[in-house]
Amino acid sequence: MDATALATLLVPSWSAVVVLFSYLGYLAAAGAILPGKLVPGAVLPDSSRLHYCCNGLLSLLLLLVLSALGVYMGWMTPTVIADRGIELLSTTFIFSVTVTFLLYYSGLRSHHKSSSLKPHVSGNFIQDWWLGVQLNPHFMGVDLKFFFVRAGMMAWLFINLSLFAKSYLAGSANLSVILYQFFCAWYIVDYFVHEEFMTSTWDIIAERLGFMLVFGDLVFIPFTFTIQGWWLLRNNVELSLLAATVNCFIFVIGYLVFRGANKQKHVFKKCPKALIWGKPPKLVGGKLLVSGYWGIARHCNYLGDILLALSFSLPCGTSSVIPYFYPTYLFILLIWRERRDEARCSEKYKEIWVEYCKLVPWRIFPYVY
Repeated sequence: MDATALATLLVPSWSAVVVLFSYLGYLAAAGAILPGKLVPGAVLPDSSRLHYCCNGLLSLLLLLVLSALGVYMGWMTPTVIADRGIELLSTTFIFSVTVTFLLYYSGLRSHHKSSSLKPHVSGNFIQDWWLGVQLNPHFMGVDLKFFFVRAGMMAWLFINLSLFAKSYLAGSANLSVILYQFFCAWYIVDYFVHEEFMTSTWDIIAERLGFMLVFGDLVFIPFTFTIQGWWLLRNNVELSLLAATVNCFIFVIGYLVFRGANKQKHVFKKCPKALIWGKPPKLVGGKLLVSGYWGIARHCNYLGDILLALSFSLPCGTSSVIPYFYPTYLFILLIWRERRDEARCSEKYKEIWVEYCKLVPWRIFPYVY
């Protein structure tokens, strides 16, 4: 593809705009109408708390049915997303930038005193635009932070499904493609099965909504986490039975550690006396959990996430580093985030944190780091 053709594709098309806004419109309507478990969020500094309707799984399943119906009736092609990948990328990027400027200026004009909507302004435009001004801004009753992360995760799956359809129609859907698609689909569907766990994550509880989160949710997650799928579409990789078995083993271990650690943390926050691995939880200073996965490493969930990311890339073989962008990026991100977490916890818990670090000396990788 020459530079002129690429520049042409980067210009948003009306069809890409229609796809994007139809998708976001569906999610907004489904989120407001479909039933779901109402989950209380974390208690905010002003003692208030938001409530989240966790109907993401039902929204996903309904959209899959509607999409299948659209393909069956001939209203759309199964490769509609893969055929407009670059157009959708540029359209979504422009939308994300526009949204973050609107969030910035609306946040500056906010006179709310609640923790969710109170403006946090440093005076540095770049910092405030990047990190956001408000914690939980809403639009027409929609919690935008929760909405955008749902949109990004679901878009990841639908881009992959469109890529798989393109591979299948081209006759190139081999074992590598199937493994990659299965691993990602399992991860994403599992996310929505446990969507309520998202309400106790740092992004939801403490990060304000600015360019960092909006771009990350709407652009980075769906368009970079699918690089492996795009690569497999253009490169044939034949995995041996041994390679496929090792890949499956890494995925299973990563999933068990990632999901298990996050579930233990979420359950502990909701019910501090709940059993962990059949035993009462052990605490340091009555606050910090040292049972289960959290007694193995201080950020054991990060280890699981890194293993999962690696398993998504291994079906692409080792002939190129391009498919390994996601695990490489995630590794760097989580090391940086772990450092931020450690500094924040050290300041918050002081002597308790020192004692905790003695009991759990490993940060992410047991006996390594």
